[in-house]
Amino acid sequence: MTGLSTLVPLAAETSAPTMGPVRTTLVVTFTLVGAVFLTVGTVGLLRLPAVYNRLHATTKATTLGSASVALAGVARFGPGGEGLTAFVTVVFLFLTAPTGAHMISRAAQRMGVPFREGVEWPVPSEGDRESDADSDD
Repeated sequence: MTGLSTLVPLAAETSAPTMGPVRTTLVVTFTLVGAVFLTVGTVGLLRLPAVYNRLHATTKATTLGSASVALAGVARFGPGGEGLTAFVTVVFLFLTAPTGAHMISRAAQRMGVPFREGVEWPVPSEGDRESDADSDD
């Protein structure tokens, strides 16, 4: 009588490469750190009062969280193939997330979304105004 394992191969019996203990620790650590940052960003989005506060919480925390999860992919798959794709994802996140947050913040300011009580946009000093005029030429 043949067993079920001879008819249906189990995943553990495949010839997939195994990871050593250091790589496994790196993958688990990066994944847990990423999950913590993503959770903090979500809580910040739900709990903070104004668009500027929410934007700060989500941009910082989710960028670091997503980057940590992608770095777990680099640690898991190595520097080539899927690992390279994960690394490019990290670079793309760090280049685009601050730019997007800045654009959203400026759009909210131009639409007249107020700050919390007692907080105002900084007024440029005379030196800043002169350097801005010089750069416009």
